Amino acid sequence: MIRAHLPTPDAAALSAFLTTHTRAQETLIQIAGLAEITYHGRAASTAEVGAYLVMIKRDGSLQVHAPTGIKPMNWQPRTDELSARVERGYCVLHASRRSPQELVRVTFLEPHLALALELRAEAAFSLSGSEKQMQDALARHPELIEPGLTVLNRELLTDSGGIDLYARDAQGRFVVVELKRGRATQDAVSQLARYVATVQRSGVGAVRGVLAAPSITAPALNELRARGLEFREIGAWPDAPAPAVLPSLFD
Repeated sequence: MIRAHLPTPDAAALSAFLTTHTRAQETLIQIAGLAEITYHGRAASTAEVGAYLVMIKRDGSLQVHAPTGIKPMNWQPRTDELSARVERGYCVLHASRRSPQELVRVTFLEPHLALALELRAEAAFSLSGSEKQMQDALARHPELIEPGLTVLNRELLTDSGGIDLYARDAQGRFVVVELKRGRATQDAVSQLARYVATVQRSGVGAVRGVLAAPSITAPALNELRARGLEFREIGAWPDAPAPAVLPSLFD
């Protein structure tokens, strides 16, 4: 399972390690140690020097975990570019994406351990409950999909079918959300793309498409990115009664 490990690597060794394994996209990468994290994009943030665990998954997603708490303190759900280089004697990781323009910069000040792990077995995973229950819960708690998301309508009927969740993001853009309680496949991506195209033809302008599921197949993820769509991993949802009737787009 361990492809490679580096105890207390220096800056050059860690930079080479990250470059090799992020390009190969075959392993789960973990780096533990003292670091500083900065974020620039829709906002700006800085995590002061502290002990963190940095994780880079095979799909290029990045998570930075503090010593406590279940959620990452910083993350990049999708990256268009990952690069590592030595700057002023430290290894610095850049994780960026183009739309929206965001950059997470991790400066490894004192790395204690770097691991590259082979996690090949992708067992099927399905969330308990029906897709209707999933829709009810996420309509009530859209922040589980994305902070600042506001649901406008559920099962919005279009020429292409019913959109699970029709929403608006924190920047005021419309968002089409397709939900799957099991692993999402290319069929789900095609379905989402049809819904997005249908909404765009209505003249509302640019529309984002988000596929929310517990996991996604590699071919589906590749197609999703090629179409400019997005994936959100939903591992669980809170138990809650069905939400009240949401306002219609046409009220």
